[in-house]
Amino acid sequence: MPLHTIRVGGPGTVSTFLGRSGGATYRMVAMPSVSSSAANCSQDVALSVRDLVKTFLVGGGVFGGEKGEVSAVAGVSFEIGAGRTLGLVGESGCGKSTTARSILRLIEPTSGEVVLTRPLDGGGSERIDVIAADRRQLRELRRHMQIVFQDPFASLNPRMSVGTAIGELLHVHTNLTRKERSDRVGELLSLVGMNPNVADRYPHEFSGGQRQRIGVARALALNPGFLILDEPVSALDVSIQAQVLNLLEELQDRLGLTYLFIAHDLAVVRHICDDTAVMYLGKIVEQASTDRLFTAPMHPYTQALLSAVPTPNPKIQRERSRILLEGDVPSPLNPPSGCRFHTRCPIGRDKEICRAEEPLLKEEAPGHQVACHFAEAKAII
Repeated sequence: MPLHTIRVGGPGTVSTFLGRSGGATYRMVAMPSVSSSAANCSQDVALSVRDLVKTFLVGGGVFGGEKGEVSAVAGVSFEIGAGRTLGLVGESGCGKSTTARSILRLIEPTSGEVVLTRPLDGGGSERIDVIAADRRQLRELRRHMQIVFQDPFASLNPRMSVGTAIGELLHVHTNLTRKERSDRVGELLSLVGMNPNVADRYPHEFSGGQRQRIGVARALALNPGFLILDEPVSALDVSIQAQVLNLLEELQDRLGLTYLFIAHDLAVVRHICDDTAVMYLGKIVEQASTDRLFTAPMHPYTQALLSAVPTPNPKIQRERSRILLEGDVPSPLNPPSGCRFHTRCPIGRDKEICRAEEPLLKEEAPGHQVACHFAEAKAII
């Protein structure tokens, strides 16, 4: 049964009515006003993140002690075009998953702005500041943004059948009948390539790839336009990875989805992502189209990451030189002064400007942003 979204009220006010056609009972949820910065956001941008910061307080436990701050995400900014995929890559602990959870407000960001563009049933679209939304408004926004987690087994309740897990979102966010919810669950399972008859089974009865398909079906239950894919294939076998990636691409083409794709595997990122951003210690250090970033990386950290990617051609692999970084990633509790990468950088380790002045993320070439005092394109792969 269709759901209806109607825009009413004055400027900056949106009311959403959910109900069956011809029904007498409707539910109204007020959406947050569009901020001036959100109104200036480009019409074809699905998600805009500006100066996102997430700081965790540590220390001062039972025995007291000095409190400190961990800067997990330090002023991250990017945009994702509608129907496109942005890859977010970097070493473990650099802040990728924290950025994703802050965007969805699964954890509360310290500051920043997240503007989501959502379509209206009557045509057109609306841009909403997710950070400014109150609790009731945020619950309504969950219909338009969802996440697929890394571990498909840990993200599913072992005491719930998969049909109940998927249908729970429909129970909370719609007024569909039990029969309508059951039919919708069957449609979603079919959409991700599974037999609808498995809805009564439990997570432990499925393989890892099947569980991840169920996770995708659950994320699509409310027809969101934006999905965060937090390393969705890293826990799967290589052959199953390809199946899930192909499924995600097919769903994007069919449903017009926008993805934020978080991964360690650069080969996977190159396959599925239109654009790629590289994070290091809570900051984006380079961002460009995926083709350009892989063929002409400009930041020394990106070059080091790409040099570690194996190539299937043995002759080319023998001729390549690996860029080895010295030392470990510094602690976000006490990040280095100046450029955060200078302690491991083969270029900036001995440069005074790198130790003293933090480089800004700026455009060094058309569509290619780099945060480095000595940015220079270099062919790696």
